[in-house]
Amino acid sequence: MYRYTAIGDSLTVGTGAPPGKGFAPLYLRSIERYSGSRVLYRNLGVKGMTCPELLRNMTSSLVYRNALAQADMITISIGGNDLIRIAQSTGGKNIGPGMLQLQQCLCQTLAVLYSIKASSRAPFLIRFVGLYNPFPEVAEAAVGIRSFNAFLSSMNAPYFRVAHTYSSFKGRERQLLSSDRVHPNGRGYRVIAAQLDKLGFYPLF
Repeated sequence: MYRYTAIGDSLTVGTGAPPGKGFAPLYLRSIERYSGSRVLYRNLGVKGMTCPELLRNMTSSLVYRNALAQADMITISIGGNDLIRIAQSTGGKNIGPGMLQLQQCLCQTLAVLYSIKASSRAPFLIRFVGLYNPFPEVAEAAVGIRSFNAFLSSMNAPYFRVAHTYSSFKGRERQLLSSDRVHPNGRGYRVIAAQLDKLGFYPLF
C-alpha cells in the first residue's frame, strides 16, 4: 500500500473541474493503476495559497507534517498566486526582487520538506507542477512564468522532478481553461496529470 499527499493551491484543489476531475485524483488513479496497489490519499490543497503560506503550514501544522512524513508520493502546485501578487504590486515592471523572494521561498519549502522526510528509510517521490500561462496576451506574464519554470528546472534534489505544462497549454488555452480563463477545465487537468505520469514512478515501482 502506498500513500499520496497533494499540497498546494487551487490547482491541487482542482478548481475549474468537476469533483474528482482535478489532476490530483487523476494522478491517484494512475498510481493505483501502475502500482497495482491501494493508495491512501490526502489532498491538503487550499484555494489562493501562496508559497509563504504553504511554507508556514509545512513548518507549523502537524496535519501537514504527518501527512508528508508518511507519504510515498508528494505533489506540489504553488507559485501562481505569488506571481499574480508580484505583477499587481509592480505593474508588471521590475519583477526581479519579487521573483527572487519567490525563488528563496521555493528553496526553503523544499528544504523543509526534505527535513520532514529525513527519517524516511524508503524512497519517495516529489513532483512539482510547473506553471502554464493563462494570460498569453500579456507579455509580462510569459516572462515571469518562464522565469519561474526555469528556476524549478534548475533545482536539483533527490526524487524531485518537474511536470512541465507550459508548452502543453500554449496555444490551447481556449480548449484547456475553464470559464474563469485562469484555472484548467477537466481536459486541462488531464493534461497536467499526463505530464506527471510521464515522469514515471522509479524507484518506488
